[in-house]
Amino acid sequence: MTERNVLGLSGGRDSAALAVFMRQTYPEMEIEYFFTDTGKELPEVYEFLGRLEGFLGKQIAYLNPDRNFDFWLKEYGNFLPSPRTRWCTRQLKIRPFENWIKDDLNAGIKVISHVAIRADEPARSGMQATHPNLQVRFPFREHGLDKPAVIELLESSGLGLPKYYDWRSRSGCTFCFYQQKIEWVRLKKEHPEAFEEAKRYEKTAIDNGSPFTWSDRESLVELEHPDRIAQIEQDFDKRLARERARRPINPLREGLNDIEIDEVYGTADVAASCIICHK
Repeated sequence: MTERNVLGLSGGRDSAALAVFMRQTYPEMEIEYFFTDTGKELPEVYEFLGRLEGFLGKQIAYLNPDRNFDFWLKEYGNFLPSPRTRWCTRQLKIRPFENWIKDDLNAGIKVISHVAIRADEPARSGMQATHPNLQVRFPFREHGLDKPAVIELLESSGLGLPKYYDWRSRSGCTFCFYQQKIEWVRLKKEHPEAFEEAKRYEKTAIDNGSPFTWSDRESLVELEHPDRIAQIEQDFDKRLARERARRPINPLREGLNDIEIDEVYGTADVAASCIICHK
C-alpha cells in the first residue's frame, strides 16, 4: 500500500454527508472512516454514527485518546478549555488522529485526509498537513457543494439529520464551549446529567483560579437560574423572528430554509470553531 484515504467523522451533518458523497461519487476508492471519541459526546452522536455505519456498510474506527479529559484538565492546571486555549482539540481530537496515521506516514505511505468543509465556508481552513506525506483534501469545495447540497445528500440517502439538530447546532462534546447560551439551556433540559457534569468541571476550575467559564462571562450556576433561562429563551425567540423576517423563503428549497442557532446570533461563519468537531 502506497496510499491511504481517511475521512474523519464528527457525528455531525457535514462530515456524514461527505461520507455519503464519497461513497456515491468514488465507489472504487477504499476509504477508512474514523471518529475521535473523547468519551464526552452526546448520545445522539453515537446513535447517528451507528446509522451511518449501516449506510456505508463499513465499520467506523473509533479513536480513543491515551489520556482522558480528566487527565488533561489536571495537566492544564484545572483551567477549562476555551476558544483561546483549545487544549481539548489538541489532546483529545488531533493527537489520536496523528497517532493513528504516524507509522504509515513515517513508512512513506501517502495519507489523504478528506475534510468536510463546504464551498460556502471560505473562512474555514481546517486541519493543516503537518507531515510531508499527509495531504488534506476538501471534496465539497472541489465540487462546489454548499449547505443545501449537504442536506439534500443526507435526506436522499435516508439518513436525515442527527437528532440533536432539533435543539443544538453542532456535534462535539456535551460541554463544548462554542455552544450558544440557548444551547446550554437546552442541554440542561435534554441531558440534565451532562449539564450537571459540566457544572462540576466548572466549579473545580473556578476553585483552582481558572479565568474561564464554559459560557462567556457567566457560570452555569448563574445561567440555570429560572429567570435567566426565561430571559435567554425570550432573547433567542426574538432574534429568530427577526432573522426569519429578514430572510426570503425559497419555495424551491422547502425544508432547507431552517435557520441555525449560530446564524441567529450572527456567527454563521464560525471560522475559529473546532476544526474537528464543528458540524
